[in-house]
Amino acid sequence: MTTPRAAALAGVVFAVLFIIVVLSVRAAMPESADGSVDWVESRRGGIRVAAMLMPFAGIAFLWFIAVVRDGLGFFEDRFFATVFLGSGLLFLATMFFATSVAAGLAATGTDTDDETMVFAMTVVLGTCKTFGTRMAAVFMISLATIWMKTGLMPKWLVVLTYATAAAQMIAGELSMWVTAAFPVWVIVVSGLLLTRAGFREPADRSTR
Repeated sequence: MTTPRAAALAGVVFAVLFIIVVLSVRAAMPESADGSVDWVESRRGGIRVAAMLMPFAGIAFLWFIAVVRDGLGFFEDRFFATVFLGSGLLFLATMFFATSVAAGLAATGTDTDDETMVFAMTVVLGTCKTFGTRMAAVFMISLATIWMKTGLMPKWLVVLTYATAAAQMIAGELSMWVTAAFPVWVIVVSGLLLTRAGFREPADRSTR
């Protein structure tokens, strides 16, 4: 597969799986750690689904990072490429950690005391909303800066990327739903890459 097609496919797979993960965790877990913890017993199935899907979403995201970086070629800026790669890996690590803690929370159920349950839930929410969304925002900002400097992507996508990253950076603490903005952005990028690959392929064949 050509790099644009591979990036688009990996991005779509990641986005779909990650949205399912976010929806599963958000539907099972309250927005804050205050209140009853009885929800764990009745909604642990959603968290288990999220824990099973997250590794595959991570694999697809790693592929997406690799092929996008490969597509930059000699246009790659080492400084921003390092930030782009590092923030992407940190984002993935935070999501893996949060999902693992949530899976452990679901596995123990109501057998664990309330204080431990609240602590684990606070860790999951804080990791997703405080750290995960910020790393996703840095990922988008660094990639948008590379696009702006090289002209590899249209200006409207650069502006959209900066706006989405700013929203995640500022509003990440407000709700877990903000986390879902990142996979939606990945779908937009993947769709553009796939469209470009579709237009490029007939032209390449006609020159042979």
